[in-house]
Amino acid sequence: MSRKKWVVELSREERDDLSGLINKGKAAARTILKARILLKTDEGPPGGGWTDERIAEALETNVTQIARVRRKLVEQGMAAAFTRKVRRTPPRKPIFDGEAEARLIALACSKPPEGYARWSIRLLAERVAGMEIVESAHFNTVGRALKKTRSNRI
Repeated sequence: MSRKKWVVELSREERDDLSGLINKGKAAARTILKARILLKTDEGPPGGGWTDERIAEALETNVTQIARVRRKLVEQGMAAAFTRKVRRTPPRKPIFDGEAEARLIALACSKPPEGYARWSIRLLAERVAGMEIVESAHFNTVGRALKKTRSNRI
């Protein structure tokens, strides 16, 4: 058995809050799992102080998650143990950068092509790709870019 680096010792109120969270059953499954992990790993007077391996087997999770939950609680507090890390960057790079977005808005504000009364989102998506403003763009992406800038003149 290895020595735990982040030792969890919960107060009576914290134990009661976690037990209440589990017993209500109204929280997300991930939240309930983390609450159960914290109760099992508690090494205070009435706590069980289970090993990570035993907790992982009992709760059908992995040892790494248990260590992460303990670490977050010790280093950042109870609230941080239940929240997810906020991404600094989006999962995908935006298609429209500042220049491409400006050209899209200018196109949307210009006169529509021959035979059309106004610009449609699909027509703008085709034209943006045809003019090589961007390599390709789905019409939903074009719509989001225009909505973001409050350019609703189309």
